[in-house]
Amino acid sequence: MAKVSFYGGAQEVTGSCFLFDSGNTKILIDCGLFQCPKFCDIRSEEPFPFNPAEIVALFVTHAHIDHTGRIPKLVREGFRGKIFSTHPTLELSELMLRDSLGVLAKEASADKRELLYREEDILRAMEMWKGVEYREKIAVGDTSIMLRDSGHVLGSAMVDILLKNGKRAVCTGDIGNPPTPLLNDPEEVRDADFLLVESTYGSRVHEDRAGRKLKLERFIEDIVRGGGVVMMPAFSLERTQELLFEINDLVEAGRIPRVPVFLDSPLAISATAVYKKYERYFNKEAHARIKSGDNLFNFPLLKMTRTTEESKRINEVPPPKIIIAGSGMSTGGRILHHERRYLSDPRNALLMVGYQAAGSLGRVLQDGADRVTIMGERIEVRARIETLSGYSAHPDREQLLDFIAKGRDRLEKVFAIQGEPAPALFLVQRVRDYLGIEAYAPAYGETHEL
Repeated sequence: MAKVSFYGGAQEVTGSCFLFDSGNTKILIDCGLFQCPKFCDIRSEEPFPFNPAEIVALFVTHAHIDHTGRIPKLVREGFRGKIFSTHPTLELSELMLRDSLGVLAKEASADKRELLYREEDILRAMEMWKGVEYREKIAVGDTSIMLRDSGHVLGSAMVDILLKNGKRAVCTGDIGNPPTPLLNDPEEVRDADFLLVESTYGSRVHEDRAGRKLKLERFIEDIVRGGGVVMMPAFSLERTQELLFEINDLVEAGRIPRVPVFLDSPLAISATAVYKKYERYFNKEAHARIKSGDNLFNFPLLKMTRTTEESKRINEVPPPKIIIAGSGMSTGGRILHHERRYLSDPRNALLMVGYQAAGSLGRVLQDGADRVTIMGERIEVRARIETLSGYSAHPDREQLLDFIAKGRDRLEKVFAIQGEPAPALFLVQRVRDYLGIEAYAPAYGETHEL
């Protein structure tokens, strides 16, 4: 009997890790880092609840570190199978893992803890890693697997597993929130018997995406005309590239004042280069722009600050200015330096355009904290704090229900993954009530038969 076990991304957003066992073949989908203050460091360091040496293949849905961050640890602890993903995910994952190693090394040194993995573990993982195309069939033991476009970030994929009993299980990974400026819409899934579907925003409705650009324009105008600094904590993959695309458009159309814009993230700069390399994954509208001669990720007054010295010189540029920097939840990276410097001035603003996990500094600011501690310094929060959920790379509750409903004629079971308990359970109840399909929000360690 085939079964699936949930070892991360189970009533939580991070740590994505799902083990499929056909009875003869064990396949892992994702092996991500648990991300939250301190407690998750301990969880990420714990031994795997399965034997890595028994895993025949690992399929990676996309390059975000909460889906890839424990892959070198998996290799270190005995995994010797094959790793599969799309070509962009392969290249972006290597960037992300190398960047993550630097962060982990600093934290381990400060806390006097053992390092989760080392450079050689990344190298060994990359030697096992193969890039494949969407819809390319891959035989693994007694299963046949292919990747479908999930529209979340460049190269992101759903993992489609055809079991030997003829049943089909699809794990969505993270799904996109269409329409987006760059990527195709997520593929519809109408032929699955079992669906593991993300539930990050399973209980919320996003702002209208059609109006998001106007809101971004007005927000930037308000702060810039008041002589302030606009800070945008952005994830290095997709959100940064979308923001560059949108700001490029607003600048070229004369819809916002021409002010210095800094992309202050070495990782985001490197990721943007990968985006340029794999333009064939873009949607028709983006291809049309490229064909017309538009450089999607470059415009007047944009400065990419790769080195520490270049980053420090941003302080010398007088306001108004726009700073895009990681990390997206303000849990690390250069955005912390800018928040420490500019949050106390009411002329300035922090614009959040991505999910803020519970316990992150981003969530604390989003929830209206008057004071925060950044790098050991107590900071009064007087800057304007705003969230544009229309830029979320995840679907909301209506989009999720519609996505699931496409396959209602065949679906036997739906599992809500990668969502905190409230949104995951909310989505489960809606699937049961509205679609009449068995639905669950598995807890960590649970196993379900397929």
